[in-house]
Amino acid sequence: QLQASGGGVVQPGGSLRLTCSASGFTSDYNSIGWFRQAPGKGREGVSCLSSDGSTVYAESVKGRFTISRDNAERVYLEMNSLKSEDTAVYYCAADYSPCASSWFRFSRGYGMDSWGKGTLVTVSS
Repeated sequence: QLQASGGGVVQPGGSLRLTCSASGFTSDYNSIGWFRQAPGKGREGVSCLSSDGSTVYAESVKGRFTISRDNAERVYLEMNSLKSEDTAVYYCAADYSPCASSWFRFSRGYGMDSWGKGTLVTVSS
């Protein structure tokens, strides 16, 4: 099971850090990442982190968001300079393929091998 946490309400320009916690199996996957779904819109990929450390970011978040992981099987999404258009439910997901292959699925928010409940991020003044 994957569980996203850390969402909340933040003002434009602010920062949040999301955490993806896994129940002891992240080492089985070759990529873990984030996708989001804004109110009334479709899913879109945010970022992907491969087991070799390589990363992929959506153009809309490049330079503002950073994906990382620690040794305790948690993956983080550091979000800075938040904009109102970043308002969405954020989900973490995992895939057996590295990001070079799995980004095709992450970018659409469908087809990854595992994902869990999301966490709501609201960017509003």
